[in-house]
Amino acid sequence: MSPEPLVSVVLPAHDEAATISAIVAGCRAHTRTPHEVWVIDDGSRDATAELAERAGAKVLRLSPNRGKGGAIREALDHIEGEIIVLLDADGQDDPAEIPRLLDALVPGVDLVIGSRFLGTFRRGAISTINRFGTMAINGLFNLAFGAKVTDTQAGFRAIRSDTLRGLELSARHYDVETEMLCQVVARGGRVVEVPVTRHGRDHGTTDFSRVRDGLRIVRRIAQTRLGY
Repeated sequence: MSPEPLVSVVLPAHDEAATISAIVAGCRAHTRTPHEVWVIDDGSRDATAELAERAGAKVLRLSPNRGKGGAIREALDHIEGEIIVLLDADGQDDPAEIPRLLDALVPGVDLVIGSRFLGTFRRGAISTINRFGTMAINGLFNLAFGAKVTDTQAGFRAIRSDTLRGLELSARHYDVETEMLCQVVARGGRVVEVPVTRHGRDHGTTDFSRVRDGLRIVRRIAQTRLGY
C-alpha cells in the first residue's frame, strides 16, 4: 500500500492574532492524513506569528506585506506537501470541513472548491452587496469559460501541489483565487465543489475593497480568457 500523501495546510494571515491559535489547532486536529500547517504571516503588526508557532504551526514571516496572492506564492518555496489546502485565518472557514475537500480530490480532479453558495452562510458571513457582487462575478466567469462554478471567490480549496506550481500566478491581491481557477479551467482541468459553512467574522476587519479588488477580479477573468 502506498503511503498517504503529505498535506500542507496553508493559512495566509495578516493581523489575525485573535483567531490564529484556534484555526491552527483546528487544522491540526481535523487533517487526518500526514500533514503540516503553515501560517504565512504577511507583515502582521500583532502577535500572529508567535501565537501560530505556539499552536504548532510552521511560520513564514513576510515583511513588508505582500498581499494574499504574494503570500501564497511565497509559501510554495517552503511547503513540502503533495496536496495543498488553502483557507482563511480569520475564523470564517471551518477546519473541521477540511476532510470534505480532501475526500473530493480524487484522481482526475484538479481543484476542489469549498462552495459557500452550495453550503451555508451564517449570520454576518457576507453582506448583501458582496453576495450579489460574487454572484455577478460567478456569472461572468461561467459565461467566459463555459463553466458552472457556484463560488469562484471562495478561498477554502484543495489542490495538488504540482498543479498549483504549474500555474503562472502573478496576482498579488484577492484576485489570486480567480487567477488560479481561471488557469485551471483554461488548461482543461476539472474543478469540483463541495458545500461548506461560512461563519461571520468576529474579530478584526478585512482590507478587501469591493471596487478595487472587484475590478482586479474582472480584469483577471478577461485577461486569462483572452490569453488562452
